[in-house]
Amino acid sequence: MIRSEVLREIAPIIRDQLVVCNIGLPSQELHLIDDQPSNFYMLGTMGLASSIGLGLALAQKKKVISIDGDGSVLTNFGTLPTIANNVADNFILLIIDNGSYGSTGDQPTYAGKKTSLTKVAEACGCEQVIECQAEEAHKVMEQALASDKMTIIVCKCESGNVKVPVITMDPVVIRDRFMRTVQS
Repeated sequence: MIRSEVLREIAPIIRDQLVVCNIGLPSQELHLIDDQPSNFYMLGTMGLASSIGLGLALAQKKKVISIDGDGSVLTNFGTLPTIANNVADNFILLIIDNGSYGSTGDQPTYAGKKTSLTKVAEACGCEQVIECQAEEAHKVMEQALASDKMTIIVCKCESGNVKVPVITMDPVVIRDRFMRTVQS
């Protein structure tokens, strides 16, 4: 399975949650698969979906899911110790680890080589870290949502992209409709 197939599998499960989605193709794929006002599509700021999601989870009580990629987490390596030291039991970080920078041409990341983001998250002090294969993502996400415990999911999948249109929605519209959902 590739990233877009993982997103297609989990979309029905996360539909009623606040979702902060990584820049580039992941946001475009989620937008195409299941556009929701509760989805905040990152159109810039690589590496910050997990940080924004954690901040949102700490600021209010609704569940927050950040969907990030291995390349983005490697870009903002400080996010894992920050998450470990600021526990929010309404926060789930889903790292879709395809071992590549998918949005920029599938160049390999270190997570596709020797670096284990699961072990890094554990070493940073994250208490509930689950590594799964793409085919298990649906079940693991359901369990994380039911656990009411901050969870880091490292979902291993194949590298690859599908053709998707760019998000033509104005960034201000994305922000405003997401904020209305947060406040409701």
